Amino acid sequence: MNPSQPGPRLDLPVFLPAFGIAILVASFLLLMPQQAELWASEMMSFVTSRFGWLFVIFGFGTFVFALWLAFGRFGQVKLSRTDEPPEYSELSWAAMMFSAGIGIGLVSWSFVEPIYYLSTPPLNIEPHSARAAEWGHMYALFHWSFVPWALYAVPSVAVAYMLYVSKRPFLRISEVCRPLLGRHADGWVGKVIDTLIILGLIGGAGTSLGLGVPLVSSLTTSLLGMEESLLTQLAVIGVWTLIFAASAYKGLKAGIRILSDINIYLAILVVVVVLLAGPTVFILTMSANSLGLMLDNFTRISFWLDPVRQGGFPDAWTLFYWAWWIAYAPLMGLFFGRISRGRTIRQMVLGILLWGSLGCISFLSICGAYALELEISGTLEVTRLLDEQGIPATVVAIIETLPFSQLLLAAFTLLSFVFLATTLDSSAYVLASISTRNLSGEDEPAKANRLAWAFALAAVAIGLLFANGLGTVKSLTIILALPLTMILLVLFRALLRVLNSDFGQQVRKSSLVIQPTNEESWK
Repeated sequence: MNPSQPGPRLDLPVFLPAFGIAILVASFLLLMPQQAELWASEMMSFVTSRFGWLFVIFGFGTFVFALWLAFGRFGQVKLSRTDEPPEYSELSWAAMMFSAGIGIGLVSWSFVEPIYYLSTPPLNIEPHSARAAEWGHMYALFHWSFVPWALYAVPSVAVAYMLYVSKRPFLRISEVCRPLLGRHADGWVGKVIDTLIILGLIGGAGTSLGLGVPLVSSLTTSLLGMEESLLTQLAVIGVWTLIFAASAYKGLKAGIRILSDINIYLAILVVVVVLLAGPTVFILTMSANSLGLMLDNFTRISFWLDPVRQGGFPDAWTLFYWAWWIAYAPLMGLFFGRISRGRTIRQMVLGILLWGSLGCISFLSICGAYALELEISGTLEVTRLLDEQGIPATVVAIIETLPFSQLLLAAFTLLSFVFLATTLDSSAYVLASISTRNLSGEDEPAKANRLAWAFALAAVAIGLLFANGLGTVKSLTIILALPLTMILLVLFRALLRVLNSDFGQQVRKSSLVIQPTNEESWK
C-alpha cells in the first residue's frame, strides 16, 4: 500500500444502512410473515411471467462472454502488476470457490432434485417414465454447472482486475463499474448499486440458510437419536454461528481457506463412498448418459420457457436457479476476485468454470443417480417420502440405506456444517469489505466488522426459522435478480472498456497483407 494512503477503516455511510437492511429483513420475516409471503409471491409471479426471457438470454449470453474472455485476445492478461505466482495453490483456490459458491444447497438438492423432476418432468415428458428419469437426472446437472459458474466467473475477472491491476482501494461492485460510471460511482448511483448488491446477497444467503438449517438439524438429530424440534434447530444455528464467526474473525488464510480445504476432502470422500457402496455401474452409466444429453441439448434447454403450455417447470426451476445464481454473482465476484491475484484471465475463467462444474456434476450425478435407483427398484419410496416429510427427512432416509450409515450420517453432518459455514463466512467477509474504505487487495476488513456481519446473518437465519419464510426469501431472490442483471451488464461493459483502454493496442491483431515483389510492383 502507498504509505501516504490511509489504512482501511469502517465506512459508516455504507455500513449503517447495509447493516440496518439485514436487521430489517430479519424483523420483517418475524413480525409480518404472511404479508411478506403474499407480497413476495405476487411480485415473483410478475417477474417470472414478464421477464423469464431476459433471465435465459442473460444466462446464456454470460456463458458465451466468459468463453470469449478465456479464449479471446485478453485471455493472457495477468491479474497483477508484477510477474508474481498465484496467491493460493490450485487446490486451495478451487476449494474456497467450490465451498463458497454452492454451499449447503448442493447437499440439500443432490439426492432429491432428480426425484422432483421424475414427478414433474421438463419438456412435457410423461411423469415417472424412463425418459423422465433420464432427463430429470440431466436437468439437475444443467442447473448447477456451466451457466451458473459463468455467472460467477465474469464478475470475478472484473473485481480481480480492479483490485490487482487498476489498484482501486474499494472491494465494491460500484467501484468495478467506475470505468463506465465515472464520478457517478461516488454518488447516489454507486450507493444504489451497493445497496442492491447487499440485498441480493442477503436474499441468496437467506435461501441457503432456509435450506441448510433444517437439513443440518435433521442430520444431527438422526445421528444422535434425538427428536427434532425448534430447540435443536436453534442449537444448530448457534454451533455454526460460532464456526463461521471464528472463521470470519480469522480471515482468509487462517479461517476460510482451512475450512474450505477440510470441506473439499470431505466432499470427495462422501461422493466416492456413495459411488462404491451404491449401484456403481448404474450410477456411472446414468452419469455418462446425462452428460451426453446435456451437451446434445444445451442450447435448447438454455432457452426453453414453455410459452404455449405454460406448465410451470421453467418458472419453478430454471428461472429460480438463474435468479439465485444472479443474486449470488456479485458476492462471488467480490470473493473469487479477492482470492485470484496472480492468475491470468484465461486461467481464472477456465478454473472457475471447470472446477466448479466438475465438482457439482460429480456430486449431483452420483447422489442423484443413487436416489433414482432406490426409487426405480422399489428399495425406498423416495417420491412418497419427499411429498410427505420434505427434503431433510428424505435425505436422511436415503443415507440410511447405505452401508455404514451412521458413519456416513456423521460425514454428511460435518460436511453440511462446513458447507454452510464457508458460504456464510465468505458472505460476512464480503459484506464487511463493502463497508470498508481504503481496502487494498492485500488488506482485510476489520475483525469486528466481519463479526458484526456474521451475527447479522445469524439473525436472518433465526427470522427464517420462526417465520417459516423460505418461500418468501426465494421469491425475493427472483425479484432482486431483475435489477441485478442490469448492474451486471454495466459491470461487463465496464470490464470491456478498461481492458480495451489498457491493452487494446497491444493485443489487437493487425491486418495481414501480402507485399508485392519487385516484378509485380509495376502491374
